[in-house]
Formats: sequence, structure tokens, C-alpha cells
Amino acid sequence: MLDPSLFTGRYDDSLCGALAQQGHGVTLYGRPTRPTDAIVPDAYAYQPRFFPLSERLRPTIGEGAPFRILKAAEYGLDCLLGSIGAIAAADVAHMQWLPLAAADRHLLRRLGRNTALVHTVHNATPYHGGSSVAVQAAGYRALLDQFDALIVHGAQTRDALLEQGVDPALIHIVPHPPMRIAQADAASLAAVPEPKAPRILFFGTIRPYKGFDLLVEAALTLWRAGLDFELAVAGKPFMDITPIVARIEQEGFGGHMIRDFGFLKEERLDAHLRKADILAFPYRHIDSSGAFLTALGYGKAIVASDAGMFGSLPVRGDGSPAVALAPAGNAPALAQALRPLIEDAVRRAAAGAGALELADKLGSWRDTAERTAGVYAQAIARRAR
Repeated sequence: MLDPSLFTGRYDDSLCGALAQQGHGVTLYGRPTRPTDAIVPDAYAYQPRFFPLSERLRPTIGEGAPFRILKAAEYGLDCLLGSIGAIAAADVAHMQWLPLAAADRHLLRRLGRNTALVHTVHNATPYHGGSSVAVQAAGYRALLDQFDALIVHGAQTRDALLEQGVDPALIHIVPHPPMRIAQADAASLAAVPEPKAPRILFFGTIRPYKGFDLLVEAALTLWRAGLDFELAVAGKPFMDITPIVARIEQEGFGGHMIRDFGFLKEERLDAHLRKADILAFPYRHIDSSGAFLTALGYGKAIVASDAGMFGSLPVRGDGSPAVALAPAGNAPALAQALRPLIEDAVRRAAAGAGALELADKLGSWRDTAERTAGVYAQAIARRAR
């Protein structure tokens, strides 16, 4: 299993552990781990193979342009000339993410001489689009044809790949099950203030497609209307959010906002999730969301856009939606979906029960590992042919 930059560490760890528990020999290759990473090898091996130099220099040079240039150069040279013996000796090389398509094509070419190649397409649009990732994503589509199997989490991603001309025989749907994160310790719980009113939580990396600005617009609408609630934001910004947060301050609602910016350890994130009343996912577009699948197990009311996986979630046993949905990109509709949950604790409790019911319907890591192993068998056979 390869995730050079550990873009989805919790997913990697969960899948590798489940595969190992079924008797497969699994090694996850990534970069040197950081304190915020969710890698706890259980019956599988972890090798910090990628980015040794740039990770060693990161504390000194920071994460700006020099760091990104160094990473790209280091990765490119590694893909061209780095040792791949241990990986090439495996039956399957499963790429979770392809960090730099221009370099990845060389690594795949070298590995594909002896090893079946599998790739999980977490999102049909590489890195969710945007000009900031254009260099990373350039050439990504051509890479897909080098694989013996492509795993997607749902029909929407499959259909998007088919529209791009991907061979349907390569595509396999393996649903993404709910995830569990490390539980908060006493220090993490103490670091997150107790709610003074119903609390909405937005968590995870903050990027344009995730609609943080839409959530702030909805919150301002509701605060102006006299509703008493808190908005907590927990995660690292990958965009300039200064003007967005400034609007809250300028309108006099700064005291209603809890800010915890940066990469957070899972224990700290768990504390935020425990103390929230409503979890918000106002994404403009998405295929599947690991943050959402982490949140389900907390039994909290959830409000999301109708983008991607959210629009096709199964309903509850009584036919009601398990998650309150608003049209993607529509801040007034988002405010309308949030309002009854803020005002009514009984509604929040019922919505939280719906989230737990949904979590039970979305499968287990055991099921996911079995289906993934089935894809591996087909990929090995295809490569042999």
C-alpha cells in the first residue's frame, strides 16, 4: 500500500489493519510520520520510505514554496531512480494517492513490469480541482490506464470515470465504511471549551471546495435573526480565511466562534466532536468524505450539502433522511436546514440517532477488506494476461 504523503492516513491504517487481520501480508509505505498522523500499525508493517529529506528539513524551512519545490524534486528523483525492490516483489502495489502525476508515471512504469497495480480514486476530480494543484494533477487521467484495477467508493465516481473514457472493466466499487479515531485524553478534552449554547462544528482541512465561507454566511444569517449558538472551526486552512473570519468579528459575533486552526491530533479532534451538537459539511462538491464517515459514529445531528455521496445516502427505516441536506453552494438553504436543529434539542437527538443508524448501514472494514482482496485477485490475473 502506497500513500507517499499520507493524504488519508486514517483510511490507510484502517484498511491495512483489516487486510492484515484476514491473513494478507501488508506493508504501508508513506513519509516519516508526524505527531498528528493516524498511523498505528496493527498486524501490518509501516515503512517511512518517501520524502526523508524534505520531512527532515520541514521544521526549519516551513511549508511554503521552498518546501513544496524540494518535495517535488525529491519525489521526482525517487520515482525515476529510487530503490523499489521490496515493493516490486509484492503481488500488488496499491496506490492510495498519486502526489505528482508527472513523477508517478515513472514509478508506475517501473513497478508494472512485475507487479499488479491498483489505485483508489477517492475523487474523480484530482485534488478537487483548483489552480493550486494544477501542476500536481497534470497528466493524472493518463495514469489511470496504467492500472490493472481502479477502486472507487460509489457510483458517482464510477460514472465520472466512465465519462472520461476509462475502461469499465477496470472499475470496482468498494464502499468506504465509517472510521473511528483515537479517543480524547484529559488534556485534549480540557483544551476544547465547554459549550455555552448549541454548537455547530466544521472540522478538517479548510479548502475552497468545502464551503466554509457558505457556513459562515449561513451562521451570520441566523445570528442576525437572534438565534443563540456557537460555531467551532477545527482544522488547518489551505486558503486565506482571514476575510471570512473578519466578517464575524465585524458584525459583533466573534464571541460565538471557537477557533482551533492547525493540524490536530485525533485526540483533540475527538474532543471537538464530543462537545459539538451539530456537524456541518457544506461542501460545494465532493465524491466521498472521510470526515463525514468519521463523524457518523458520534451520534450527532448532521447537516450537509447534497453534493456527491451526501445526495445518495440511504434513508432511515421510517423513510426519513438520516442527514439534513441543503443544495450545494446555497448559503440561505444551509441556514434553513440548520435552524430547526439549533432551536430544538429533541430534533437534534432524533437526527443524531439517524446518524448512528446510517453508520450501521454503511458496512464494516472487514467487508471492505474482503472486497478489496477480491479486486486484488482480479488485478493479479489481469496483469498476468
